[in-house]
Amino acid sequence: MTAPAQRPTPPADAARSMEALVSLCKRRGFVFPASEIYGGINGFWDYGPLGTALKNHVRDHWWHQTVECPPLDPDSGEPLSVLGLDSAIIQNPKVWEASGHVGGFSDPMVDCRETNGRYRQDQVEVLFVEGRGAWAFPENKPDAIAKKLRKAGVTIDDGEVKNLSQVDESLYGTIVAPDTDKAGTLTPPREFNLMLDTYPGVIRNEENKAYLRPETAQGIFLNYLNVLNTMRVKVPFGIAQIGKSFRNEVTPRNFIFRSREFEQMEMEWFCSEEEAPKWYDFWKHERMRWWESLGIDQANLRFRDHGSDELAHYSSACVDVEYRYPFTAPGFGELEGVAHRGNFDLTAHTRASNAKLDYFDQELQLRLKAEGVGKDEIKERSRYTPHVIEPASGLTRAVLVLLCEAFTPSPERSGSDYVMKFKPKFAPVKAGVFPLVNKDGMPEVAHKLYMELRQRFACEYDAKQTIGKRYARMDEIGTPFCIAVDGDTLENNVVTIRDRDTTQQERVGIDRVAAFLAEKGC
Repeated sequence: MTAPAQRPTPPADAARSMEALVSLCKRRGFVFPASEIYGGINGFWDYGPLGTALKNHVRDHWWHQTVECPPLDPDSGEPLSVLGLDSAIIQNPKVWEASGHVGGFSDPMVDCRETNGRYRQDQVEVLFVEGRGAWAFPENKPDAIAKKLRKAGVTIDDGEVKNLSQVDESLYGTIVAPDTDKAGTLTPPREFNLMLDTYPGVIRNEENKAYLRPETAQGIFLNYLNVLNTMRVKVPFGIAQIGKSFRNEVTPRNFIFRSREFEQMEMEWFCSEEEAPKWYDFWKHERMRWWESLGIDQANLRFRDHGSDELAHYSSACVDVEYRYPFTAPGFGELEGVAHRGNFDLTAHTRASNAKLDYFDQELQLRLKAEGVGKDEIKERSRYTPHVIEPASGLTRAVLVLLCEAFTPSPERSGSDYVMKFKPKFAPVKAGVFPLVNKDGMPEVAHKLYMELRQRFACEYDAKQTIGKRYARMDEIGTPFCIAVDGDTLENNVVTIRDRDTTQQERVGIDRVAAFLAEKGC
């Protein structure tokens, strides 16, 4: 048996850092397991007060830069036309038949006959050791089979690793499944539909079956004509949407990276076929620039073009923006996809609904006339079904990236093991306001300052415990600045502002604190 060169596996401390991050998120109110008091439910998460604030800051930033203040046209220098939408989570089930989700939105799954475990085929890797055996383990987690390998007298370096989706089924009989010690218990792969269904109305039968949307994109395609007819737009233009989507992931994993309920930020850019390559390249680089605007280290971001064997049948090009997550390091994992979807979706919905979703391009018609093109050709070319460029990202995945990027060990700091170094714009709390001690008039001055600042900034007032413990708590939740009122404040109206990242302190007039925070990007 043969296998490709072994893929790099995450360093040993990656799992530990991820465990520490998940622990901090629970302890400090970023993310909680859903239904935790009842034992939780796999693949679902609740966002606590700080996680909700972080998510809302990212959401608002995307919406502002995509819809309210979109990028400039590379040719004219004028703002592009991108309009907002909020479509229903549940649509007519015929939508998902036309889009291909009912028949083709599935993942190949393999079962273990011994344990009844079920695994997504492309999320399982197999270590092949020539003449000794083959052991399956969850993707990027070779430590899961360490005990088995020791018992067999081999190590991960003795063989080669291959993704199960690339393994010939004739070799399945030699593979030890992830949760058993027996070889040959894995079944051949079977398709498993990822859509979650529901039954609106009183009668629960197949005729009333509907689906929770697996993506927000189809709601945009369904409203393409409504937007075109009601808003003063012309091709090229975009429609953007942020909203919940649901997928029946069989193996939710890696915290909030892959879950069954998540939020998406998607935009469909409608353009002519001839201009589609230009806009594909434009949005590809525009989306990378946007991720960098969140404060993400460029070394942790990269493009990965899809190979021809990865492309959807309707797509002519697709690129992923990838991020180096702790659980994929030193490799990368998907963050956002930018795809040229062609005109597949509008054509499919035209065919299924009998609605005319084409576009009459008057400017193109006039240009063709001026060029002396014949009437028949003008008629054919000036009415067309637009092509679509789709930048599609996960809002909840963006939250995970900011958590990973901000999570910084701080063994040198007294009272806190970690600091969350969010860019001030996205920090859930912008400033902590403290009296140095809870007496001598300091609490009154500090509280008055807090009441003024809260009108413009998300702030917290804290007068409990030592100043060091208050700093440590603010470091752990990512607050960029802490403002201390001390004895000198009472005499000269100057406060001490501590910088989270440098721990340096600066004396600032109390009347300039709001301006200071604004200048720092809060």
